Amino acid sequence: MKTDHSFQPTDGEVGFIGLGRMGSGMARRLLGAGYRLRVYDLREQAVRSLVEVGAVGAASVPQVASASRFIFTSLPLPEDVQHVYLGDAGIVPTMARGTVCVDVSTVDPFTARRVADGVAAAGGRFVACPVGKGPAQAAEGAVPLFAGGPAEAIELARPLLDVIGRPLHILGDVEQATAFKLLSNLVGMGNVALLAEGFALGLKAGIEPKLLAAALRDTGASSYQLEVRLPWMVVRDFAPRFSVDLALKDLRLAVDMAARMHAPVPLGAAGLQTFVAASAEGLGDEDAASVLKLSDR
Repeated sequence: MKTDHSFQPTDGEVGFIGLGRMGSGMARRLLGAGYRLRVYDLREQAVRSLVEVGAVGAASVPQVASASRFIFTSLPLPEDVQHVYLGDAGIVPTMARGTVCVDVSTVDPFTARRVADGVAAAGGRFVACPVGKGPAQAAEGAVPLFAGGPAEAIELARPLLDVIGRPLHILGDVEQATAFKLLSNLVGMGNVALLAEGFALGLKAGIEPKLLAAALRDTGASSYQLEVRLPWMVVRDFAPRFSVDLALKDLRLAVDMAARMHAPVPLGAAGLQTFVAASAEGLGDEDAASVLKLSDR
């Protein structure tokens, strides 16, 4: 049931900045639900592809910020998020008071807090809402959402969030939401690294790959990553659903976050080094499952 503050498709424009593989899928979901969308990306082709299906293209961040009641951002790095929000030609200097900003990027809690404070000082409200899974799920509206921020802002954005993904987990403030995404990826990608090592060990022991994969599913080794990525390892399909370099970025942020919080994460740090090695081997653009190549030689 929608609240009294629900944002309807006829209420005004929604802005979307950052049209990569995840952002473009979410933007298309909003368009499909009838929202009027103004979009911007550094890549003109990414903007054109959304304009072709009904969005209004923008030539700059201020063109989005000044026209939108709600602004979504989906950006690669914490530095990009800080620049897009707090830069001289960013969202904060050009948005209207009362604007609700929702960042679905994967960033660290410290960046999220700086941005949230900047948005609040300019009279807006900031929600950190990183998402899970990948581009295929983003296109289907099936990504889980991990939100943190002012409760009223989350409720105002809820109709839009309901279109983008499900389920919605409200985890506290921006620090809790962004920390959760990093620790989730720390566990998930660490699992991939260990899965690759174990699978490679089984191959060296002479177990047929498909038999090995089937048997692992019936043991304590079973996991989400085993279900998703082990079939790709079996057939050596390393097309980039979630690349080594993206995993490396998220693990680096997670281990850095842990260090700032004085929280020991030795296994997570070891997982990070696996992805550092994979990237150094030239596997950065391949799926995270390609860390198998480090052990299966």
